[in-house]
Amino acid sequence: MAVPTETKCWVMARKPQGLPTYSGKDATFELLTKALPELQPNQVLVEALYLSNDPAQRTWMSLDVSAKRHYVPPIEFGSVMRARGIVKVLRSTSKGFKEGDLGYGPVGWSAYGVLDADSVRPLSPLPGGMDMTLHVGTLGLTGMTAYYGLIEIVQAKEGETILISGAAGATGSMAVRIAKHLVKAGKIIGIAGTDEKCRWVEKLGADLCLNYKSPTFGDDLAKATEDKLIDVFFDNVGGEMLDSMLSYMAMYGRVALCGAISIYNSSSATLLKNFPQLITMRLNLRGFVVHDFSNDEAKREQFIQAMLESDILTANDGIQDTVVTGIVEDIPKIWLRLFDGGNQGKLITKLE
Repeated sequence: MAVPTETKCWVMARKPQGLPTYSGKDATFELLTKALPELQPNQVLVEALYLSNDPAQRTWMSLDVSAKRHYVPPIEFGSVMRARGIVKVLRSTSKGFKEGDLGYGPVGWSAYGVLDADSVRPLSPLPGGMDMTLHVGTLGLTGMTAYYGLIEIVQAKEGETILISGAAGATGSMAVRIAKHLVKAGKIIGIAGTDEKCRWVEKLGADLCLNYKSPTFGDDLAKATEDKLIDVFFDNVGGEMLDSMLSYMAMYGRVALCGAISIYNSSSATLLKNFPQLITMRLNLRGFVVHDFSNDEAKREQFIQAMLESDILTANDGIQDTVVTGIVEDIPKIWLRLFDGGNQGKLITKLE
């Protein structure tokens, strides 16, 4: 193919008011065609093959909070919307990459990009011919988030009761698998938004999954925890969900604060009405981000080895990531499915 000299890309044009938009005069994102810069030493020209869709991308647009309070710099106006994904090297001035190599890097919402070679992690074929999209989800940052959240942040132990909110999402579904196959939890309770998703979560390994939209949700959760309260809560939702679950925690319970998708598009403050439970039950709540671990190559290898030695990758439970085929124009539309319950498992955009 001819070497591209320009690329279609989505840039952040305006601060989002609530849910980001990609059409209309006040749209958050704008589709542009930009010239690609000339390759400098130790750079690669790449084509985007698969993009990771993550709720955390919404937090990167939050400009009201001081940059010092972000774990990554906020996205600036006019910049290509930030995203990581699997890329194919088209040209290289780096000794570490040659034409045709695959890598995982910060290509953004763009068909092509010029990246510093040091920002791209080379990808090797997975054993047994496993799909390379596992590098984005199960064996990527999504899997690492669930793994280290359970293993290191709350130190989940065999036999404990583990509750997982957002259990049908990318990280939540991985947390279910890890709780079952690696932690060997005594009981796993998932929370999801439809009965269909709950049945899928149970196939992944949860002992039961409860639909939080059901009118009997409170009674169902009380019944599920009447014999034994929750030792570990892996929370992907935040807001009212977090507040409510504090009432079901056991003495010295631990909460991994992984995400807060319920409030990412809201300007309302989160009020913990059950705050006294933190004191009386001696609870431990700890926030974390995957970057605490992902930049440590030894920890990455530890995670990969643990996954390959477990039953997680061979379990017949729909382990294959959810892949949505799309073109550059469809990128924001696909990403927004994260906020309307339109995905099950890891949501990946395939470009063609």
